[in-house]
Amino acid sequence: MGIVVSLLVLSALIFFHELGHYIAARMMGVSVEVFSIGFGKRFYTFKKWNTEWSISAIPLGGYVRMKGQDDSDPTKKSYDNDSYNVKTPTQKIFILLAGPAFNFILAFFLYFIIALGSPSVLSPVIGTVVKDSPAFEAGLDANDTITSINGVSITTWKEMAEIISQSEGSLDLVIKRDGFLEHKILTPKLQDAQNMFGENVKRKMIGISSAGVTHKLELSPSETLGYATEQTIFASTMIFTGVKKLLFGEVPAKELGGVISIVKLTSDATETGWMSVLFFAALISVNLGVLNLLPIPALDGGHIMFNLYELIFKREASEAVMMKFTIAGWIILFGLMGLGLYNDINRLVG
Repeated sequence: MGIVVSLLVLSALIFFHELGHYIAARMMGVSVEVFSIGFGKRFYTFKKWNTEWSISAIPLGGYVRMKGQDDSDPTKKSYDNDSYNVKTPTQKIFILLAGPAFNFILAFFLYFIIALGSPSVLSPVIGTVVKDSPAFEAGLDANDTITSINGVSITTWKEMAEIISQSEGSLDLVIKRDGFLEHKILTPKLQDAQNMFGENVKRKMIGISSAGVTHKLELSPSETLGYATEQTIFASTMIFTGVKKLLFGEVPAKELGGVISIVKLTSDATETGWMSVLFFAALISVNLGVLNLLPIPALDGGHIMFNLYELIFKREASEAVMMKFTIAGWIILFGLMGLGLYNDINRLVG
């Protein structure tokens, strides 16, 4: 069941990405010849609005083929009025950006739905206290609840951790213990830690871990919008940063995951409930949006790069250059997919 849900989620995200291209292309007067979810042999096809809509055997991608655009051979062009090739670079960029934009919009919508469902968050309840740490010396204990820091009300573990990591000097913590409030004064220490990318960093900490207690967020309409916006920006920033670190070698290539990882993680999320599935679907949607913006020919970012060239220099790149870059792009793309698949298999057998 989990694998079925995984494939349905992935297909839905791809559908919305391609739908963005489709709508933008039609707005610009471009004829869309094929709208396909999946690759390979087609097992279901129908024609509507002068477009052939297909579901293919391998549901691990999709594409919109516009008149005059062929990624397998960029030299094949059409100059009819409803062709992609006769549009201005600005119009083409609009069409190309629409796919990733729809991924970000979908992620925002999913986070909005999650916010309406009152998502669970970690409460600022202490689980363990490290011996000889600032928290230990200040007298903090297991099951204490931190209610405020320096007069700022605390409702989640994340809020507490952010204030501590950004603090200067000593902190005045108000804790709730056995129904009574107590003040505790302590000074965080700079210690070795790991960030979300597995990198060793220095971070101010007080020596406590979470008790794993959670509570549901009850959000007002404005807070719901704020939550969806914040989560979409956070996910986008995280993935942009992760891609940058991967490209510059700051994160090892073995951390790259492929489609097997996506299916497995989505399947695991299915077992913990619909909220987890929506969280992961939103994250994958942002991931698709970010990765498609990479300046690799055969991806939206590569096509945008060619159109920016035309916009700046008032001429198209030569067919020979486009062909060479496109071939190089496919090699890079298949190389990354192969590396992700290799890492996935290693994780499964390791």
